[in-house]
Amino acid sequence: MANVLVIGASGQIGKQATGKLLEAGHHVKAPVRSPDKLSDINDANLTVIEQDLEEDFSSHFDNIDVVVFTAGSGGNTGADKTIMIDLWAARNAINYAKEAKVPKFVMVSSIGADDPDAIDSPIKPYLVAKHMADEHLINSGLHHIILRPGTLLNEPGTHLVSTEMPTNRSDAVIPREDVATAIVESVNHAGSENIVTHLFKGATPISNAF
Repeated sequence: MANVLVIGASGQIGKQATGKLLEAGHHVKAPVRSPDKLSDINDANLTVIEQDLEEDFSSHFDNIDVVVFTAGSGGNTGADKTIMIDLWAARNAINYAKEAKVPKFVMVSSIGADDPDAIDSPIKPYLVAKHMADEHLINSGLHHIILRPGTLLNEPGTHLVSTEMPTNRSDAVIPREDVATAIVESVNHAGSENIVTHLFKGATPISNAF
């Protein structure tokens, strides 16, 4: 089983992914600003560390097999926090992982991150941050899987997805639980190819999506 560093483990997707990774037998290290948000997860394979991502967090990358970056500034913050977390913390995590020679990096990005100019939306600063973080990862030389989910839903996952962009924008949605499951599948994925993929509700088992 892998030693997985989950950055953003206290978030809505990150916490579900952490639980699923532990269920799969992985060891999870979780640097979070508020450790109490993970106090309800009791597992000997979970190590929770108090950490502000706006500070140096390079010490957490030693002996890590996979980094998962699913941190986000949240919808109630301004562009300043978007830059500091979604862009700068992601950029730093990539650099720390490269320096520590981590074998794999899994990035949770967003629909629209491929071309922020194509979307006229108030969340464009967020998409720009995600785009720049993704590009930094792609150009880093690290083995990577980048997940670009559609609009996130708070409903039970189906374990079924599509990686094809829907014709109807209203169909470009996915439950957060399915993104969490896709993170676990990304960690487990044995292939050496780099992957950038969208994730939406669909009919393909997540285990076959890659």
